[in-house]
Amino acid sequence: MKLAVVALAVAAAWALISWLLVNWWVLIVLGALALIGGAGWAHRRQQQRTWARVRQQALRYGLPELDALHHRDFEYAIRDLMLRDGCTDARQIGGAGDNGADVLATDPLGRSWVIQVKHRKDGDRGSAVGTPDLQRVNGTARQLYGADVVLVVTNGRFSTRCAPLAQQLHMHLADRRVLATWAGGNRPLWELLPRIPQPRSGR
Repeated sequence: MKLAVVALAVAAAWALISWLLVNWWVLIVLGALALIGGAGWAHRRQQQRTWARVRQQALRYGLPELDALHHRDFEYAIRDLMLRDGCTDARQIGGAGDNGADVLATDPLGRSWVIQVKHRKDGDRGSAVGTPDLQRVNGTARQLYGADVVLVVTNGRFSTRCAPLAQQLHMHLADRRVLATWAGGNRPLWELLPRIPQPRSGR
């Protein structure tokens, strides 16, 4: 039985090869159709990438829109703003075991950013972000992630002790006012924050 099946398969394959040798033009037509289909697929993919870049470059958020987000969606919004500004590898990593980092990105000048994102549902009327949040991300950002820029960003406010501590730790803070300018405009964070370090030599 098995030999009969094998024999039939061989006979069918030989018949197909013989037919194609006689009707060789079929192979040319199929090849041309495959090329046309592949070119069309590549063109559509290129269009999708182009429109994705256009949408990213046009991305704007108002504060009411950011306030209404779930805290995880707020992290993705920060990632998308970094993508908009040319950080092509920006990614959201917040969650269990994130070691204080919610978004990682490399800016166009090669600086590595580690961002902790603190969302307040009530905006600046909510509880202030305190120094423990700064200490947590500062303890891991450079050691684990090799950060050049360590940033804490919030749609709320920071306690009065945060600014002096951030300066001592060479960290950066983006409060509600900075966030509004960044998310609603077209300037990247490194043009809005003071004392951003120069890129490392060799990068």
